[in-house]
Amino acid sequence: MKTLSLTARISLLFAVAAALVLLVTSYFLTQKVEAHFEEEDRIELNGKLALVRNLFTQASNSKTLDRLPQQLDDALVGHHGLAVVVTDATGNIWFATSGADFPRTLLQACQARPASCTDGTLHQWEQNGLSHRGMAVSITAGSGGPYTVAVAQDIEHHALFMDTFRSVLGIAIALAALAMAGLGWIVTRWGLLPLRQVTDTVAGISAERLGARLPASGLPAELMPLTAAFNAMLARLDDSFRRLSEFSSNIAHELRTPISNLMTQTQVALSGARDNNEYKEVLYSSLEEYERMAQMVGDMLYLAQADNGLLSPGRESVNLANETNGLFDYFEAWAEERGVSLALTGSATVPGDRLMLRRALSNLISNAIRHTPPGQTVRVSLAMHGDKAVVAVENPGPEIPAEHLPSLFDRFYRVDPSRQRKGDGAGLGLAIVKSIIDAHGGSIKVASANQATRFQLTLPALAVNDA
Repeated sequence: MKTLSLTARISLLFAVAAALVLLVTSYFLTQKVEAHFEEEDRIELNGKLALVRNLFTQASNSKTLDRLPQQLDDALVGHHGLAVVVTDATGNIWFATSGADFPRTLLQACQARPASCTDGTLHQWEQNGLSHRGMAVSITAGSGGPYTVAVAQDIEHHALFMDTFRSVLGIAIALAALAMAGLGWIVTRWGLLPLRQVTDTVAGISAERLGARLPASGLPAELMPLTAAFNAMLARLDDSFRRLSEFSSNIAHELRTPISNLMTQTQVALSGARDNNEYKEVLYSSLEEYERMAQMVGDMLYLAQADNGLLSPGRESVNLANETNGLFDYFEAWAEERGVSLALTGSATVPGDRLMLRRALSNLISNAIRHTPPGQTVRVSLAMHGDKAVVAVENPGPEIPAEHLPSLFDRFYRVDPSRQRKGDGAGLGLAIVKSIIDAHGGSIKVASANQATRFQLTLPALAVNDA
């Protein structure tokens, strides 16, 4: 089933709304016209009753009463469609105009209960295919008994007028609905022009044109939030696409070096006869490259999980002081080899995943040891500030230029891109630290000044049940 366009829907809505409004208006208008005709008939009939009553009032004796029918004939001459009938107390017709045909029930009810027949009570009926509206009253003339006077008006011309009126209204409503549909279509097309322009702009955006943006001005207020949200999405896509391209390029670059080393070593090993020790050296060297590649692949998979929101840290109570001391024991031999000492101050406990937090601390401490000059100390400080735990890892050494600090947590980023550090990793350690801290709802920042570099982690310190 084909879905109606927005323009068609609004046009149809215009037509239906106009038709409903006109139908309601025509209903009340018709009621008003009918009420007007009824009131006119009421006034006309009351006037004729007053005329008849006046003539009866003047008939004070039987002689004048005998002349009354002729007087009534003379008085009612020229009143087309008017019917008058007068019956005496016994129900016999005393006077009647030509064509006077009243419902028997109307006359009998008035004769049986004269007091119930009062001025202004209208009755409507159909007789011989014609519509009539009339009323009946009881009057007294001289010494005679009560007479029943009934007057009626042929309202067929009213009925014809109302039929014509309703037909005209029906045609007017249909034409108005069509006109409103057309007007709705025009107005909607004009009103949706900015949306079509936005659609055309969006249709022209491709992977090669992610830098394009929707116009931020000249649009209706209703489209401004949509435009802003779409531009923000394009900015995120552009950034993600750029990062993905850089990531792919960096992966290729980082893997090319160990693969090239493996190929060279293998070619050298196969170029001539070697003894067992020489082959062992080649294999050990190859194993080192394989371990480096495996570590790189593992780190990239970990970051891919972080990008897709697949890192779900546990919520156990983690004593950061105990974890730091355990890492100090692990790095002790390497630190002594480099002439670097390790120091810990303070304590802190946070809810989180112990292994993930341990990995983050391990990356920061190993990075600090690697860049600390011999004879200096790597300092780790822990502190609680309200509902936050603050972890600082500081090492002396050359300052990192300020322009490099915002990019330290990017993947494969090195302050000195020309350096190829064998055994120093692929530049993913700090990116992994940031992903772990983000997964725990914390933050990380770095500062480098006064011949020292300081990484500071801020983590929620409240237990889950207390949060």
